[in-house]
Amino acid sequence: MNVHALKPCRESADILIHPSHCVGGHLIDEDGGEIAITEQMIQQACQELEQQWVPARPRFSA
Repeated sequence: MNVHALKPCRESADILIHPSHCVGGHLIDEDGGEIAITEQMIQQACQELEQQWVPARPRFSA
């Protein structure tokens, strides 16, 4: 995910139409600006984690 391409939710026209897109958290960019965490961002992160998931190795019994 490219954090630099994201706009803060409070500065986006989209949030005025769909306020539920912000889920309550924020990221801080390199300039100290806040970037609201949206549901879309969380869904994308979950998909990326799911693609990287590897089952744990079985433990050896003692």
